[in-house]
Amino acid sequence: MTSRTPDPGDDDGSVAWSQLLDEARRRLRAAGVPDADGSARRIVEEASGFEGAEYVLGLDQPATVRGVAAFDGMVERRLQGEPLQYVVGRWGFRTLDLFVDPRVLIPRPETEQVVGWALDELDRLQARPGADDRSLVVADLGTGSGAIALSIAAERRRTTVWATDVSPDALDVAGANLAGLGRPAARVHLAQGSWFDALPPELRGRLDVVVSNPPYVAATDGLPAEVADWEPPGALVPGPTGLEALEHLVAEAPSWLARPGALIVELAPTQADAVRAAALAAGFVEAFVADDYAGRHRAVVARLG
Repeated sequence: MTSRTPDPGDDDGSVAWSQLLDEARRRLRAAGVPDADGSARRIVEEASGFEGAEYVLGLDQPATVRGVAAFDGMVERRLQGEPLQYVVGRWGFRTLDLFVDPRVLIPRPETEQVVGWALDELDRLQARPGADDRSLVVADLGTGSGAIALSIAAERRRTTVWATDVSPDALDVAGANLAGLGRPAARVHLAQGSWFDALPPELRGRLDVVVSNPPYVAATDGLPAEVADWEPPGALVPGPTGLEALEHLVAEAPSWLARPGALIVELAPTQADAVRAAALAAGFVEAFVADDYAGRHRAVVARLG
């Protein structure tokens, strides 16, 4: 670490944020941290409080004592391999800025697309001939940070959303994000339990859309150290094959969905054909594979008539 900490008695500090940015870049690059420059910028943004246009203008401002302490802590954590999302403590997901920490999975762009496919199904159901103006009921099973559930509530006003998770720690994170959602939060309910078991029995047969990003990594699959060492294993690996949670959701969903209704599940590309076949065998009248922006199979969308 370079010797440049401000004098504690000097509120304005003695080093500019631009100097700290250069230091972070240099140290992270030297350690071989992926996207060192991007990590350095996000750390400086978080430590300084400058974002957008303010960030460029603020780089020449002197850093505060508190800001330098925050900067040093975040750089050290990133050097230890901790994911940037956990280091800065928040991450963008669609229209939301979510609080995240190692109790939940990091929100990823592929899951943003899963939300998009769920919204497409909601729009399809509301646009069908004879549809009324009622609020549609959505269940996000295994909600983690609440990314899927809160995005749906924020982006579609005519929804009531149930967000469930077996982990009380995950629900604490989802609850913190729910508290910052604003008015749509009134339409979101959090419930602890395993998959459909967390839902009130009276919702059986009344869910319009079920969506989930369940654990789908096989026990023998290799994971990057940044994932394996930091993200919650229970949210990654459901069992030996990686299909255990997906198979359960597909088998149980028909008894919980209204007709018409839809199930959307995120999965690994190699699992798509098996999950689609399982959905058709479970009674779904239609099931198709949705590809992500990279052209990889990323979800199965299954519909009940």
